[in-house]
Amino acid sequence: MKHFFSFLILAFGAVITACAPVYQCGNKPEKELLGSKRLKATVVQRDSLCNALDEQKSINAELNQDINELQEELAAETASKKKIMNEYDQFIDQSSGEQAKLMKSLKQKEDELKDREKALNDMKAILARQDSITNRLNNILRNALLGFNSDELSVEIKNGKVYVSMSDKLLFKSGSADMEQKGQEALKALAGVLTKNPDIDVLVEGHTDSLPIKTALYKDNWDLSVARAASVVRLLTDTYSVNPKQVTPAGRGEFFPKADNSTPEGRAKNRRTEIILSPKLDEVMNLLNK
Repeated sequence: MKHFFSFLILAFGAVITACAPVYQCGNKPEKELLGSKRLKATVVQRDSLCNALDEQKSINAELNQDINELQEELAAETASKKKIMNEYDQFIDQSSGEQAKLMKSLKQKEDELKDREKALNDMKAILARQDSITNRLNNILRNALLGFNSDELSVEIKNGKVYVSMSDKLLFKSGSADMEQKGQEALKALAGVLTKNPDIDVLVEGHTDSLPIKTALYKDNWDLSVARAASVVRLLTDTYSVNPKQVTPAGRGEFFPKADNSTPEGRAKNRRTEIILSPKLDEVMNLLNK
């Protein structure tokens, strides 16, 4: 209704503008015409309508200004929204890419963990099997060497290996690498076990006490310990047919004592030959090298 009234004012303004000059806004009628009451009323109505028209024009100008400002704000908001949407799309694309990389990395880590877990389980199985072999070998050796006294020979498991420790008085004469008969019998029993177990590695270590020795044959305890280890290896391989590839001799001299060298009893324990038997570690080494 308000807009309709505004339309009437504009239309009337257009009409009075097109009529005689006396009806144009702001024109004063001639004095001789002012005597007409009708003309006076018309002039008053004209001026009222003209004021209303001016007021409406002012309102329209303000509305047009508001419209322009709103259009500018709308354009700015549209541009801002478009920018935000572009940034959002870029963020989504980047997030998707990062998520894909993360998922790929997690999958790779998971596969690596599964591989390590499998390798660990395989190694545990191999070690358990080797422990079983070591225990069985220990029992076999104890039964094979039952005829010897504990001060002559001992069998024990250490670090997953079987240690057969033979005393000096069982194997050799003092200061010599010549084998005693009883020592040869002990080594024969040991060889019987080794020939039936070709997958056992054998390390023969000669040990002496700390008393220095110097003879025509042996310069020092190193020489004597090496000669005794070599004597045992020759007897095992040459006489009792143990595979030479299984056996390694080593001389330790006086540097790995079992007891205190300050007493005769301690020195007697240190003069020994240790035969160390261990299952082959090829499977374990293969796993470690993968």
